[in-house]
Amino acid sequence: MPSLVLDIVLPAHRLTAVYQGRANRILVTSREGRSVSLPVHHLRPYVTREGIRGSFRLDFSEDGHLLGLTRLA
Repeated sequence: MPSLVLDIVLPAHRLTAVYQGRANRILVTSREGRSVSLPVHHLRPYVTREGIRGSFRLDFSEDGHLLGLTRLA
């Protein structure tokens, strides 16, 4: 199963567009340099008052479908 490691730092004020319904995806660059358009609802469990901060492993199928997102640190 292919995977990518993402380091995400997204302050709470940047999530305003999501809360207002104007955005439902974020663009993240993996440690390997690949750009990933990630649906924000997969990050909801990791949102704090400060926003989203941490390293995550994104697992996906051979055809590019998201299988899971796991917080690493």
